Amino acid sequence: MSRLAVLHALVAQLDRVPDYESGGQRFESSRAHQLQNSLPGPRSEGQSPLRFMIYSNEVARRRTFAIISHPDAGKTTLTEKLLLYGGVIRQAGSVKAKAGQKQTTSDWMELEKQRGISISSTVLQFDFEGIRINLLDTPGHKDFSEDTYRTLMAADASVMLIDAAKGVEAQTRKLFEVCRMRGIPIFTFINKMDRHGREPLDLLDELEKVLGIRSCPMNWPIGAGDRFAGVFDLQSRSIHVFDRGLEANAKGKIKSREIGSVEELLQYPTLAPDAHVLDQFHSELELLEVAGDPFDKERILRGQLSPVFFGSAMNNFGVELFLKHFIAIAPAPTPRLALGAALKPADPEFSAIIFKIQANMDPMHRDCLVFIRICSGKYTKGMRVFQARNGEEIRINNAFNLFGRERVVVEEAFAGDVIGVIDTNNSFRIGDTLSEIKGIEYETIPRFAPENFARVSGKDPSKRKQLNKGVEQLAAEGVIQVLHPISQYEVGFLIAVVGVLQFEVFVHRMRSEYGIEVVMDSLPYAVSRWLSGGDEELKSFSSHDSLLVKDSDGKMMMLFRDEWSIRWLQKQCPSVKISETFQLKSRNEVSRDSDVSSP
Repeated sequence: MSRLAVLHALVAQLDRVPDYESGGQRFESSRAHQLQNSLPGPRSEGQSPLRFMIYSNEVARRRTFAIISHPDAGKTTLTEKLLLYGGVIRQAGSVKAKAGQKQTTSDWMELEKQRGISISSTVLQFDFEGIRINLLDTPGHKDFSEDTYRTLMAADASVMLIDAAKGVEAQTRKLFEVCRMRGIPIFTFINKMDRHGREPLDLLDELEKVLGIRSCPMNWPIGAGDRFAGVFDLQSRSIHVFDRGLEANAKGKIKSREIGSVEELLQYPTLAPDAHVLDQFHSELELLEVAGDPFDKERILRGQLSPVFFGSAMNNFGVELFLKHFIAIAPAPTPRLALGAALKPADPEFSAIIFKIQANMDPMHRDCLVFIRICSGKYTKGMRVFQARNGEEIRINNAFNLFGRERVVVEEAFAGDVIGVIDTNNSFRIGDTLSEIKGIEYETIPRFAPENFARVSGKDPSKRKQLNKGVEQLAAEGVIQVLHPISQYEVGFLIAVVGVLQFEVFVHRMRSEYGIEVVMDSLPYAVSRWLSGGDEELKSFSSHDSLLVKDSDGKMMMLFRDEWSIRWLQKQCPSVKISETFQLKSRNEVSRDSDVSSP
């Protein structure tokens, strides 16, 4: 094929994604349009047109998003069904599978299988209709919210899953606020419509009153519970029929029956809803047309308007319809917040941020995998990059595409992709920036003040080496924080966690991955804060209700029995500043501080 023919083929591919239409307005979703505001300026002039076009096309077809929800809303089930329609699994697994049934792909840890909950974030990559999707499945339980927060730092959009019977729940509110702080688009999927739940209009009203975000339904349910007949697609003005004759808890793909009108639906007596359901459906549609928010893609991309979808993940209904709309609306890779000089996703220079570390994913090798979100440029095998935290140059010889615990060596990856790299020397940390050029550093990921504390030692003193390794690796992952008392002799380790279930994960993983039985003694502290300034005041401060420690970075912290103890410290040491979060200073900030303090 000639060079000109290749260029024509690529141009045709750029416009393959159909234009998105709604309410008489036309919203271009071609890949070229999505990139028009982020194309590099002078940098692209030195590239060949063919190479630049290929790269731009690859960036524009990426979608990287996280799924968030309260526990038991159906998050892992929805994840499995998205994988099913993406064609990467033939049968969807069950969260609480019986003997002989397929387990879920995303919940790969043994403890996750036993407890039926997600404990660790998982990356799953697949293609759907020409779009490369990087799906980040997050834990729903509040005790693992730190892992979820770090994962959201790698996402360009989020899908908020809501149980139709329970509405907006506590953990959903917290995770929503994280998404809002990042300013990323929030898509809403209201699940379990085949069960009795709350009225759809009430759920939309709750989104606005509780979360403070307006919504625009993309489809609308016809009935609910045992009267659920399907959904009306407000964009195509067609009805997708829910067939109760199909297998419940479907493991395979279900192709919904699409018909043109309610009148046509009445031709199927076994599927058609009763007159009361149809009357309510028509009344709700009229109300939406008068009082509802119209579809506005720009407001959605700014995180000001949430598109809402209704369906049943358990029965595969509405999942494929949601996925088709999602890839048309969701943004291609977006720029990261940087400290100083910044790169756009379409810039050719490679840059990335480390948002997760996971040891022992492969039981055969017991290695440590670093999860890297590519922010700009292209990864190529064997490339050299700079580590912003210390300025060192390192070589990335092998990287992997990730799919749960599975990994495949990849020769190249683009902005928006999440890849895995093996950390052989414990040289990487969560929040590290990697870049092909010096001077690029993205905002670091904050740590949160732990609320549960314990002293840990091994039952078998001869296994001290395994104990040290396990504590070190799990601390690097962020499963625990290791603290060092200032005025006490250390016996074993003083470890801290945000949620108490993290202690259970720690004990289980020490036993299963490092062969260590640990002894844990709880400490009587319930809150902690980082401290800065007021060194002289702290030297004279004394309290039986607190403990002065240093974290793994040597930063001063204090553990308190209760909130009253914090107020007592503030009264006795007014010049001491306290903080609930800690963000490691960048190398550039440290350098600036040094310049200021130099004579």
